[in-house]
Amino acid sequence: QVQLVESGGGLVQSGGSLRLSCAASLRLFSGYHMAWFRQAPGKQRELVATISSGGGFINYADSVKGRFTISRDNAKKMVYLQMASLKPEDTAVYYCARYPPTDYWGQGTQVTVSS
Repeated sequence: QVQLVESGGGLVQSGGSLRLSCAASLRLFSGYHMAWFRQAPGKQRELVATISSGGGFINYADSVKGRFTISRDNAKKMVYLQMASLKPEDTAVYYCARYPPTDYWGQGTQVTVSS
């Protein structure tokens, strides 16, 4: 059974940093592209960052470029999102997922940035 478990969210002041982690139980994890998405209250889920299966190709949404860094550890089956210079508009539930995404989503981790 596929499991993606996100952690590391919390409450942080504007300008602060957080590191999100995602533990994946995907059997062939190293063969999948992965991504981080987020969903703010009342808004659609949006793509934040993607990373290729080997980690060599990375893309970011314009809104987070230069502030967020996605990475992965295939040996540990982990995906990370290092977030810096956080803004109130980054407040959302953050999800990791395969990319392109499937129907499966984890429970997400809440990130709240106070002004």
